[in-house]
Amino acid sequence: MIYRYNSIKLRYSFMRIIGYNSIICTILFAFIIPLKLNSQSVISKIDSFRINKDIKITIDQPVDIKHSIETIITFYALPNGNTTEQTMGKKMSKDDDWHFDIQHIRAQTDFIRNQLKNKNFVVIYLENDYKSWPSWKQKHSDYKERIPHLIDSLAGIMNGKHKSIYLNGHSGGGSFIFGYLSGVSAIPSSIKRISFLDSDYGYDNSYYSKIYKWLKSSKKVSLNVFAYNDSIALYNGKPFVSATGGTWYRSHLFLDHLMKDFSFTRSTTDSLIIFKSDNSNIQFYFKENLDRGIYHTQQVERNGFIHSVLAGTKWDSKKYSYYGERAYEELIK
Repeated sequence: MIYRYNSIKLRYSFMRIIGYNSIICTILFAFIIPLKLNSQSVISKIDSFRINKDIKITIDQPVDIKHSIETIITFYALPNGNTTEQTMGKKMSKDDDWHFDIQHIRAQTDFIRNQLKNKNFVVIYLENDYKSWPSWKQKHSDYKERIPHLIDSLAGIMNGKHKSIYLNGHSGGGSFIFGYLSGVSAIPSSIKRISFLDSDYGYDNSYYSKIYKWLKSSKKVSLNVFAYNDSIALYNGKPFVSATGGTWYRSHLFLDHLMKDFSFTRSTTDSLIIFKSDNSNIQFYFKENLDRGIYHTQQVERNGFIHSVLAGTKWDSKKYSYYGERAYEELIK
């Protein structure tokens, strides 16, 4: 029988960062109950605490971190307007807020763990009190120092000898990633994957040099970008994104820059236009929008988080398909 520790209530403690050099951290559970799950599930625990007064950190990690294998630490910067609990998702009841049913990162994490049996897979949720990373950056003029230090500090306290860092985010979460890129002189070798899940609103050519050098530095790093044609999407019958302000335009601009230095193959499905580099370590997914609808969060819900982690690996599209039916449905709790 396999049990998973499921945190029903978490008592938050505080992590204090002193002079950007040291960390004092205490993590405490209030209530923990075991749940019987599918025998393939990994036993995991969830820890949550606050830092710097306005940031909430939630760590979903295996209870038993094996030091002999790779530990993947995926930082997931939350989308605008969502809490961590909503982002994690749950089985819906009659009166539940609809936000609990649009991402399901926790269930998608369990699916990934079932695939990556030879790796420790950790997800660190990044939330702030403004429910918006662009707003948080406006409140903190020193974000270029704060964000890289936050990533380095949290990665440093995680167990495991062989650590790889993935930067991931949806919607306004992409602003956190760009904040990180702005704050480092070069993307370090510990960063193995960067994924923009319909979140690269802030892209411009000022970021390209660092991303290019990082991609050229190793064949083991990956970049994934997901977008839909929001430039023609309508809300209440009216456009809500400018022709150049959405992810459709920004992602194509990003791809145009990459195409000058890398070779790509183009393919299509019934609703997607896909560009992959020669060794598949760079992948762009463009969702067409024939009915001018809003397909922002569906890119996450429909196995998007899974694909942002597994695309280009030997587990790519194994037991799931990007923008297909939920492959993780049975793992929702």
